[in-house]
Amino acid sequence: MAERDRRAALSRLDQPRETRRALLPRPTLSQETFGVWSERFARFMGTAMFLIAMTVFVVFWVAWNVLSSKNLRFDAYPFIFLTLMLSLQASYAAPLILLAQNRQADRDRVMLEQDRARDERNLADTEYLTREVASLRHSMGDAATRDFVRSELRSLLDELEERGLEIHRRDAGDSQDATAGSSKDLPAT
Repeated sequence: MAERDRRAALSRLDQPRETRRALLPRPTLSQETFGVWSERFARFMGTAMFLIAMTVFVVFWVAWNVLSSKNLRFDAYPFIFLTLMLSLQASYAAPLILLAQNRQADRDRVMLEQDRARDERNLADTEYLTREVASLRHSMGDAATRDFVRSELRSLLDELEERGLEIHRRDAGDSQDATAGSSKDLPAT
């Protein structure tokens, strides 16, 4: 009866299942850690150091199995074991390289979306500023501009200078007349 109730409880979809305890803890490897490791591996496989090391390894393998005595050879001429080793390496390398490429493609996609969003914001800001400048130009059509005010001030300054010169000349002329008139009024000695 208890077993039937337990099975009935497991078949119900509206209730969570009991978690089972594992005898041994499972090793956990996050996707991010594995992805970073695959990118490092793919990056290493694309270096000249890896190509040189792999070439040295294959040349040593072939030379050992061709030039050494028959009892020291471990892989005969068709080099089946070497082919198996290289195929095994390639079978693991290909998915890791594809994983690294997928991660790079995801990063590129995110960067492209961020660039597109930034470009849209810049375009909106530029359009806003363009409208603001256009409205300022429109409103400034009836207002005095800086150049107009400067020219008006310059003409007023010139006019004041001319009046100042006239006043100075008139004062200078009056003082000369006064000096000349005062010498006439004095008796000659």
